[in-house]
Amino acid sequence: MPLPKYHQIYLVLREQLHEGRFAQGLPGELALMQQFGVARVTVRRALQELAGEGLISRERGRGTHPVAQRAPATAAAGRGAAKTTRLTGLLENLVSTSLNTTVRVLDVSAVAATAEVAGALKLAPGDAVQKAVRVRSTREGPLSHITTWVPAVLAYGFGKRELAKKPILMLLEESGVRLGGAQQTISARLADAQVASHLGIAVGSALLAVRRLIHDEQGRPVQWLHGLYRPDRYEYQMQLSRVGDIDAKVWVSRELSAQFH
Repeated sequence: MPLPKYHQIYLVLREQLHEGRFAQGLPGELALMQQFGVARVTVRRALQELAGEGLISRERGRGTHPVAQRAPATAAAGRGAAKTTRLTGLLENLVSTSLNTTVRVLDVSAVAATAEVAGALKLAPGDAVQKAVRVRSTREGPLSHITTWVPAVLAYGFGKRELAKKPILMLLEESGVRLGGAQQTISARLADAQVASHLGIAVGSALLAVRRLIHDEQGRPVQWLHGLYRPDRYEYQMQLSRVGDIDAKVWVSRELSAQFH
């Protein structure tokens, strides 16, 4: 059974709130009605859900504003529960994938790190980072919508022109960064209006959501990535093996690869 429309809007707005997108306040009800193509009652129901979770506050005459949230402890710790993949595995595969797709750079700008970004990159909130937004495509069409944050001190040597030609990981290596590994989580997310228009899908469509933290050989974070992938054009493949005693065998991953079509 498909999710009710109000719940889809709630999920999209909640994700955007976590990303710090509404620092100056949420769009008004009319703007949200137009964005999602729904009635006012549907928008109000979604906003009620967000308010009920303490994510937003609504005041007559003052609009709707996000309620400050504490940075997730998992972000500050580099999402410690995630597995770390060697450069010869995941990172090597990521560069290969990037070289076999085309990229369109939507925006590159110097911004102040939000609490979440600062926690992931081990910076202070408000520190300068380079934020880049890109869309990658294959011959069949748009594949992914990628947003990355890199500490400004590491990104001074490249901008929009360079990002249109090479993957960020290659640019970081060329600037002297020795990449060490990555930690990532994979989940699902619904497409908002902006992402949907870039990926050629309907608002509310399911996407594969990847959050990836890249660090150097000393364990210092050098890139924080949020990737949204069309599941009909992208998939992860893992090869699993069983290890341990007969009474305590567990599945462990031996290989991780990305396939796109």
